[in-house]
Amino acid sequence: MARLKMLRDGTHRLPPMVGYLARSAAQASRDRDARLAWRAWYKTARWQRLRWDVLVRDLFTCAMCGVVKGSDTSLLVADHKVPHRGDPDLFWDAGNLQCLCKRCHDGAKQRAEAGAAGRGGGV
Repeated sequence: MARLKMLRDGTHRLPPMVGYLARSAAQASRDRDARLAWRAWYKTARWQRLRWDVLVRDLFTCAMCGVVKGSDTSLLVADHKVPHRGDPDLFWDAGNLQCLCKRCHDGAKQRAEAGAAGRGGGV
């Protein structure tokens, strides 16, 4: 029977893990930034005009609780009925927007969306 020679493991030829992980983390960061590029849309003049049009259309009234917050528009949110998840058609569609007070948007609406996401559906 032939005798096996000791094999070298080859690890001496592998690149250092720190460099490999750093490139991977940088790529992950770029990927994340690309996926979340739509967040910049909220800072555009186009969004501000669309938001204002929705608030006026809905008479500054929350679609969930019915409270009118006309004097302070910072308490109102132009909310997407169907979450856009970066889809520009859904994001810019005025028919997909509703006026919500900040309390309803940050509370009941977020809980409903989180529950729908957990069930694999959308709100």
